[in-house]
Amino acid sequence: MTTPGEALSSRPTQALGTGSTTSPVHRTGILVIILVSYFMILLDNSIIFTGLPSIQATLHFSSTGLSWIQNAYTLTFGGLLLLAARAGDIIGRRRLFIVGLVIFTAASMAVGLSPAGEWMIGARALQGIGAAIVGPISLSLLTATFPAGRERNQAVAWYAATAGIGGSLGMVVGGLLTDLVSWRAGFFVNVPIGIVMIIMGMRYLVEQPRTPGKFDVPGALFSTLGVGSLMYGIVSSTDLGWASPVVIAAIALGVALLILLVVNEARVRQPIMPLRLFASRVRSGSFAIRFLYIGATIGLFFFVTQFLQNVLHWTPLQAGLGYLPMTVVNFAVALLVPRLSRRIPPLLLLAAGILATLVGMVWLSRVSADSTYILDVGLPMIFVGLGQGLAFAPLTSFGIHGVKAEDGGAASGVMNTAHQLGSSLGLAILVALGASAVASQTSTSVGDVVTRVQVALTGSSALLIVAAVVLVSVMLPAFIADRRRLHSGTSSVAYL
Repeated sequence: MTTPGEALSSRPTQALGTGSTTSPVHRTGILVIILVSYFMILLDNSIIFTGLPSIQATLHFSSTGLSWIQNAYTLTFGGLLLLAARAGDIIGRRRLFIVGLVIFTAASMAVGLSPAGEWMIGARALQGIGAAIVGPISLSLLTATFPAGRERNQAVAWYAATAGIGGSLGMVVGGLLTDLVSWRAGFFVNVPIGIVMIIMGMRYLVEQPRTPGKFDVPGALFSTLGVGSLMYGIVSSTDLGWASPVVIAAIALGVALLILLVVNEARVRQPIMPLRLFASRVRSGSFAIRFLYIGATIGLFFFVTQFLQNVLHWTPLQAGLGYLPMTVVNFAVALLVPRLSRRIPPLLLLAAGILATLVGMVWLSRVSADSTYILDVGLPMIFVGLGQGLAFAPLTSFGIHGVKAEDGGAASGVMNTAHQLGSSLGLAILVALGASAVASQTSTSVGDVVTRVQVALTGSSALLIVAAVVLVSVMLPAFIADRRRLHSGTSSVAYL
């Protein structure tokens, strides 16, 4: 296993799509900035879960109001991803990345200082704006800094490992800080980290060539309002139900705006979401699988946490620590993927990752009131961690491979949008499934909690099966065709 410092050195880098060499850059420093910043926003996406009971008691939230602590973050994060990603290509990735860090850091301070619920919801929405900037631009900075080949593969492996452990480690950190300090500490910790990353970013990040031309204003409006409206309908379904006129109207409006986005993108010269990104079946398949895979695994964090606290009667700290086996295995396996990919085709690694995750999820769906942690939770979590470690790096590489320099931000935006939509829609569907299986949605009795977990994680297993079907029916034929062209000398396409 190599460290970033061993794999990546400080030397001149070549801008993507150019033949000139820029001034020497500190690639290890840049990778650290990218990974720590990306990890920070992922951490805040899950750290909130273990602190929700304490937040509700402190700020006197209603059950509906409490859900908007996460929904406000989700809406701005998901709605602005495509806009922020494309803006980075035009305005400058370095400049916008630092702006995103400033927004996220300031908003974290505001969340931690929240004197009332309305203040916290507004600050969480502001955090989502910062995250929408940092998330996709971090990946486009990575692809622009590290040329295709072994160095980029290693960098992507570290990025994928960060993506894989961010959510589960957030549960550990959230539980630890909530129990030992306060729920506010989980947000205050971002402030010194964010300040250090801003200073490092100003020192080490180098500006990449910008995309000249006009900004696609209609595309920006359609994408932001379309994704935002769609996500509003999805997250509102948890409280209002899928049959609610508000939910139906919001989803219908979101779909209509996204259709207008596609029509607009097919006509404009410099689209915010170039449709050529979907020309590759491998790339399109990876977006779809990411959507399904994230939708499936988000249920684990939401429902297993409830099982640990309401059935096994663990504290928030213990529940957070319960995710450590999955986190450790995930991280270790993800760092081995570049080495494994030299001997095993990456599509097989992705297939193995989906299969391992499916085994763990089916196992978890069989929990009962008499279950024990080690046999019924800890061991299946190890399978899920193994699956995540194997899956994320190939998914990331397939999503950005072959993308031209000028489309780097847009590809990152689409990938992150698939991730965020998958998380929101997946959780909404799984919560609805779990709620439909019991008489009371708010009941915390052992029997009702167990039933909700069983039904929801069975739904997660179904989403993983659909992901496997997409891999076999969409990605595999395209991958085989590309491999044949590569061996015949008619194509230079290679994955990982």
